[in-house]
Amino acid sequence: MQWQDLLGHDQQQGWFRNALTNGRLASSFLFVGPEGIGKRAFARLLAKSLLCRSTMANELTFCGVCEDCVQVDASTHPDLVQVFKPAEKAVIPVDLLIGEREKRMREGLCYDVSLKPFSGRRKVAILDDADFLNTEGANCLLKTLEEPPADSLFILIGTSLQRQLPTIRSRCQAILFRPLSQSDLESLLPRLPIPGNEDDACLSPESAAAVAPQAEGSLTKAWVIADEELQQFRGKLHGYLGSQRLPIGELAKEWSGLVDAAGKESRAKRDRMKILFQLAADFYRRDSIQDGQMDSEMATRCWNRCLEAIEQVERNANQASLIESLTADLAVLSSR
Repeated sequence: MQWQDLLGHDQQQGWFRNALTNGRLASSFLFVGPEGIGKRAFARLLAKSLLCRSTMANELTFCGVCEDCVQVDASTHPDLVQVFKPAEKAVIPVDLLIGEREKRMREGLCYDVSLKPFSGRRKVAILDDADFLNTEGANCLLKTLEEPPADSLFILIGTSLQRQLPTIRSRCQAILFRPLSQSDLESLLPRLPIPGNEDDACLSPESAAAVAPQAEGSLTKAWVIADEELQQFRGKLHGYLGSQRLPIGELAKEWSGLVDAAGKESRAKRDRMKILFQLAADFYRRDSIQDGQMDSEMATRCWNRCLEAIEQVERNANQASLIESLTADLAVLSSR
């Protein structure tokens, strides 16, 4: 992937280009914005630009063919440190940041980034899923963020400033990423493989044009909207949620069946559950009011409950209990 392949974030590119040219690049950044808009891709391209020794150190560019670039693409570059929240965990484990108990500060992200750069340029650390740093994890990062090792760069990636702990926000320079435009979505969707698709299929230009107006600038939402099984359920879901009396048992059964159909892996089930709850949240945020099915105050209460349920999924809440409690709560909150 080249910089020109990344659509929608020209302002951010310009900012980093100027910072490099003027030698004023900070050491810690917090990338925030909705899911599926290119924050991670931007971070990887920035890392590649900083680590490529075939180009000038003060230029936001890379050759794409040298050993450094190939290793960044393969996530094997010795000066690129990456940490993600494990699928089975509710938060980012402290062990990934400062090492296991018997090896504290002798392994983990903070230790790795403190080592002298292998290539002689700098170390780049990317901490994804920053929304899932708890207080203990954030405290582990404080000293490193306050006194960053020479020639190091930290990039933390999250969905919003509000979800970051104050101690993290105060020590990072926030870079805000906006949703993609409809035209950018229509251009990208036919070129990017649908996640989880075994044959790397992409949406057709016709499908991309159909879903882009509804996706709110997010590739992730666009792929969800384009899913045929979920599309069929979406209409049924709107019928349930818009009824005078929410059919708790029927909706819980539908949700449970669709979640179980995602496969045996817990990560796949949780991802499907978040998608289903997001569909419900989208109904309350937009469709229910537009269609005159409920007033804005009632819709807002239901919308907030759906968002809370999504967070509970991310924190490994029990599937059956969460579906049962959400449907029961929505029935109460939407009672007329």
